[in-house]
Amino acid sequence: MPGLINQTEETGKTEKKLPRTEFDRLIEEFLENLEIERSYSPLTIRNYRHYLNRFSDWLKKNSPEAKPGSLTVEIIKKYRVFLARYIGPKGTSMARSTQSYYVIALRSFLRWLVRNDIKTLPPEKIDLPKAESRSLKFLTTEQVERLLSQPEISKPTGLRDKAILETLFSTGLRVSELVKLNRDQIDLKRREFGVIGKGGRPRVVFLSDSAVKWLEKYLATRDDDNPALFNSKDKHLTARTVQRIVKKYVKKGKIPVDASCHTLRHSFATDLLMAGADIRSVQEMLGHKNISTTQIYTHVTNRQLRNVHDAFHGKGK
Repeated sequence: MPGLINQTEETGKTEKKLPRTEFDRLIEEFLENLEIERSYSPLTIRNYRHYLNRFSDWLKKNSPEAKPGSLTVEIIKKYRVFLARYIGPKGTSMARSTQSYYVIALRSFLRWLVRNDIKTLPPEKIDLPKAESRSLKFLTTEQVERLLSQPEISKPTGLRDKAILETLFSTGLRVSELVKLNRDQIDLKRREFGVIGKGGRPRVVFLSDSAVKWLEKYLATRDDDNPALFNSKDKHLTARTVQRIVKKYVKKGKIPVDASCHTLRHSFATDLLMAGADIRSVQEMLGHKNISTTQIYTHVTNRQLRNVHDAFHGKGK
């Protein structure tokens, strides 16, 4: 029914739908802005919709009279307590990193309200949850080579999978970027091509000789008219399918890391830094907006500093 939204997600029960509020209307305008003005991907917009709709639903139940101009730090604190105590349908609590996504989406929404001269709580008054400490997963050179050798290249799907793995490791592409590629985008002679990454930021990525070799072998077997670089049944492969492909070969190769497509992206960056690439260049190749994002790879630099310390400390005499 137009103007009504479903309130059943958190309880799993059928409940009476609650009417749209001013927040619902503004959230839709904000999402349209992300799509049209900022060129966010459909997946990102879907996630923002999920995060912000949960906030709107919570307000309807706990502060039904709230307007953008009446939001307070106290209301947000209560909402964050709700997130911290939330138990999902499978009986699991919400990870701190997931709570961060909800808060990041809310801050972005409030920032948009401020930019559009709509009175509301200043987004800088909302702090992000403290990040959980976690180690960065990446593959060693030997593990990468083992992974890349797993597909059975005598089979068409194996040859395709080999080209996918080689392309992921050669370029550091996000899986969402990989599955959007069309054949006419790829310049195999120059070993490079352009992509539009997160936030609509364009960048150039580069192919290794090995990646070019396997892409040429794979494309030589294609006799279809589908423009997709990687396809199945005349459609672009989905991100989920590529993730399953990577998991399949990680398991087949008995690699002792729970590696994913993003692990190959981490491995790409780590490989460059280990070889001496500067972090600004790696930032450009990964398509990171801020250098601080790329600095998660400084574990590599730290290891190199330790090697320098071990090699030279105490030997000045």
